[in-house]
Amino acid sequence: MIRPRLIVRFLAVLLLMICVAMVPSWLMAFLSQSKEHICFLLPVLGVSIISVGTYFGLDSSDRGEISHREAFVIVTSGWLVAAGLAAVPYWLFGWIGGGAKFFPDFASAYFESMSGLTTTGATILPSIEDLPASLLFWRSMTHWLGGMGIILLGVAILPFLGIGGMQLFRAEVPGPSADKLRPRIAETAKSLWFVYLTLTALETVFLMFGGMSLFDAVCHAFATVATGGFSTKNISVEGFHSVYIEMVITFFMFLAGMNFALHFFWMKGKFKPLWKNEELRFYSFVFVVWTVAMGVTLHLAGYYKSILQALRYTSFQTISLLTSTGFSSCNFELWQGVSTFAITWLVLLMFVGGCAGSTGGGVKCIRVWLLFKVASRELLRLIHPRVVRPIKVDGGAVSEDILFSVVGFVGLYLLCTGICTLALTYFNIDIVTSFTAVVSAVGNIGPGLGKVGPYDNYSFFPALGKWILIFCMLLGRLELYTVLILLVPSFWKR
Repeated sequence: MIRPRLIVRFLAVLLLMICVAMVPSWLMAFLSQSKEHICFLLPVLGVSIISVGTYFGLDSSDRGEISHREAFVIVTSGWLVAAGLAAVPYWLFGWIGGGAKFFPDFASAYFESMSGLTTTGATILPSIEDLPASLLFWRSMTHWLGGMGIILLGVAILPFLGIGGMQLFRAEVPGPSADKLRPRIAETAKSLWFVYLTLTALETVFLMFGGMSLFDAVCHAFATVATGGFSTKNISVEGFHSVYIEMVITFFMFLAGMNFALHFFWMKGKFKPLWKNEELRFYSFVFVVWTVAMGVTLHLAGYYKSILQALRYTSFQTISLLTSTGFSSCNFELWQGVSTFAITWLVLLMFVGGCAGSTGGGVKCIRVWLLFKVASRELLRLIHPRVVRPIKVDGGAVSEDILFSVVGFVGLYLLCTGICTLALTYFNIDIVTSFTAVVSAVGNIGPGLGKVGPYDNYSFFPALGKWILIFCMLLGRLELYTVLILLVPSFWKR
């Protein structure tokens, strides 16, 4: 049985956390005497009062472990209402703050906030650099909150609500399985957030060494560690014209695409899990092979005169799309003019994604690796029908249930991508733009090809088209099942 009061009380706490996260942006606008401070002040005050009143006004007798069904409802509704509140400053700025050209309607504001919280990085802004600093910072903040997961942050405080959080953790953490690092789920959440904070702080410092201002460094660190991709520049990272900054962001994108459990282990001085982790090896293999293959191809095609220059740009774009970050250090869409091979490989990267347990989107490396193993075993069975060959990862056998789940997930992923692409073409949008926009949204990547290239934006989509892409972003961030299961009638029956 689903307990509505428990769900509403949790959502009230979640909204209060979003209000707290808005305070730095409000202070930034208020201290600079910018009129957009009212766009933050109104939702912070209004929603905080409502949230506190709702939390203490409802009966708190519903306690205990959250059920599977309640976890699905809390996670999906949590992202929906969090994105709704996060969109209010944008909407108010467009309505009363003179920013109608940025946010002409609520659909545009909600698109930007959902893109931020799901770490997609797709934007409807025609000119990012013309947006007030407080709103730019809020865009980056939504990335940072959504990267590790607002719900996961909530899991850390669930013991104070008298609620167990394991089911919520399983519903929120991306990947085929959610491993507990410590005995208590709240301690696991706190450990992951410690890793997240550490990487964010380190990258901020390194970027400032490269000449970035504190503001730009923090915004790009938020976007990198969250694998989001919102930049403060119209042409993304290329706007800084710095090899050093590209190298730093490349390195931290690679780290952000790794399973965060591995970061926890190496910070504790335990390096053995890194050496034996097959997914990390596959992830590294894809990064190196794609970088070299595209770099050599573009160099031989004459697009880049130097092989080092070619590798500089292909390494950045490879890790950016592999981890679903979406930053760009060049207009990679121009590559298709000299090499269809290079641009095709980039599109393939959009499907792969980072490691399970990372902040990245996409199918995830572990699922792709398992698909290769399953395909290899099936080929062997055609030759030797009676062979019994368990599939192993990191030395341990993978259960057939997990393998079936992986195959089912990839099939559903492709099916959803196809259906949503078909829906976008209804608006007479060309197939390249429609397909890559959907792949980008479901994979939480940001840029695509055609009219949604790295230097373009999504503002031309009609309102309904934006809502379709918003749905795709949510599907990708919560890995399909968490959202789609709510559409099954039997889910709501006792």
